[in-house]
Amino acid sequence: MAYNREIYEKAQQMIDARREKAEQNAEARARLFDSLEPEYGKLRQEMIQSVKEAIKSIDMNPEEAAAFLQQQKIRNLTAQQQIKALLQKHDLPEDYLEVKYACPVCHDTGIDGNRLCECHLEILKKLAYDEAGSKSPLKFCRFGDFRLDYYSDKVNPDYGCSPRQRMSEILDYCKSYAATFDTDSPSLLFFGETGLGKTHLSLSIAGEVINAGYSVIYNSAQNIFNELQKERFGKGDSDGRFEPMVLECDLLVIDDLGAEFSTQFTNAALYNIINTRINSGLPTVINTNLNMKEIEERYTRRIASRLIGEYAVLNFIGDDVRQIRSENNG
Repeated sequence: MAYNREIYEKAQQMIDARREKAEQNAEARARLFDSLEPEYGKLRQEMIQSVKEAIKSIDMNPEEAAAFLQQQKIRNLTAQQQIKALLQKHDLPEDYLEVKYACPVCHDTGIDGNRLCECHLEILKKLAYDEAGSKSPLKFCRFGDFRLDYYSDKVNPDYGCSPRQRMSEILDYCKSYAATFDTDSPSLLFFGETGLGKTHLSLSIAGEVINAGYSVIYNSAQNIFNELQKERFGKGDSDGRFEPMVLECDLLVIDDLGAEFSTQFTNAALYNIINTRINSGLPTVINTNLNMKEIEERYTRRIASRLIGEYAVLNFIGDDVRQIRSENNG
């Protein structure tokens, strides 16, 4: 999956540091053992010399080379066996002098054959998760923390169901969406009054998707438009990479659409984001307190039409959960 360059660089630095530490620790153990057993240094040099000698076989005829290589192999194995005997003498494990890499597959290089090692991918996921979390208004929420008991179980005649039933269905849908996410997943529009869990569920989706190895950008509409505007007009320390990241990440989550200061630029930027990602087949999750009529009035009919026609629309209903939680805790 795609991550930004800074995340790749940071991950490689972490892997390099991990490998260096493992090798330094092994060297420290070797120095300590050498102080206990001076004979170890001689045997170690014997092993190194046997490898150097083996290179000479390149200039020999095949028959001589085979015999010479066998001789150096026996020399090397004999030294190894003598070192093992010295380790046993001091009740040390046979692998005491080996480099103990954190990842036995790639030996802390981050590469397994011709692809990134699983350990490298795990570091990338964690860094992406941390970066997305630092830019979100909250720490990542979890589906398991979503409380349905805050929603009334009384049927709302306007919807033909209770808020609890509606939100239970939405919760199940979001769980399934996150669990089966890929870049062909549909885009989602969460709308409803404030305090109904739109941010909680969009953050929960973001966390699960990042853990699955996808690149995610999560931020408020206000912050996204501010960054795009600074980049467009050359303000601040923008390096020109924010807009491509917004348009090309595997999942874009726009929080609190409609809370930003509305301008001609924000309207154009929103349409560009929605339209470009639809045309690229990339999913977006948008949450807003605006209904479809208000979206059309605030932005354009063209944007509202794209949302209605291309997004799975989920209408959150109920009373302000944040207020109910505050009253209960008070």
